[in-house]
Amino acid sequence: MSAAAFFDLDRTFLSRSSSLALAGTFRKRGLIGRRQLAKAALAQLVFVSVGAGQARVGRTADTAMAILKGLSVDVMHEIAEDAWEPVLRPLVYREALDLAGAHADRGEPVFLVSAALQEVVETIAQKLDLTGALASRAEVRDGVYTGRLQRRLYGAMKGTAVVELATAEGLDLAASTAYSDSHSDLPFLEAVGHPIVVNPDHALGRVALARGWPIRRFRHRLGRA
Repeated sequence: MSAAAFFDLDRTFLSRSSSLALAGTFRKRGLIGRRQLAKAALAQLVFVSVGAGQARVGRTADTAMAILKGLSVDVMHEIAEDAWEPVLRPLVYREALDLAGAHADRGEPVFLVSAALQEVVETIAQKLDLTGALASRAEVRDGVYTGRLQRRLYGAMKGTAVVELATAEGLDLAASTAYSDSHSDLPFLEAVGHPIVVNPDHALGRVALARGWPIRRFRHRLGRA
C-alpha cells in the first residue's frame, strides 16, 4: 500500500477561493452580472473574516448551481482552461507546489480535495501534473448542468471521500499526509496519519496547537509566467 498526499485547494494550494477567482471570467462571458460579482466578493470577505457554517456554504453552493443551470460542461472546461494562465496559476503557492513535488518524488500520488466544482479542480490538478482531484459534483444531463448539486464535498463528506478513494486505490491513510487551512476540514485532516495545517483559521489553529499538529505558513505565489 502506498502513502499519498492530499491538499485542500482554496487558501491552501491557492491563495484565495478558486470560485471567486473565476467570477470575473464568468462575468466576461456574460454568465453573471456586476451585482452577482459583488455578492460573490462579499461572501468571500465574510468567509475569510468569520468562517462559514454548513448553512452558509449550502446557500452559496445553491446559488452557484443556479448560475450554472443550462451551461454546457464543455464550456465549463473551456472557462477553467482559459482562466488557468491569467487567473488561477498566479494564485498557486510555491510552497504547496514544492511539497507536492516532494511527495511525488517519493512515489506518493498527490490529490487536490476541494468543495469547488469537479471540472475546475480537475483542470487545476492536470495543469500542475498532480495525480487527480476529488471535488463537488454538479448534476449533468445530456452534457448540460441541471442546476442541482449531486455531491457537496464539504465537512465530513471530505473525509469520507478520502477514505473511499483510499479503499478503492489501496492507499495507506495512516502513512499519508493532508494539508488544509480550515476548521471545517477537520474530518479530512483526521482521515490521515500526518495532518498538517496551512495558514490556519483561528479555530483550526487552536486545534493544531492542542494536538501538536505541524503548522506551516505559505506566502509566496507563482505569479504570472
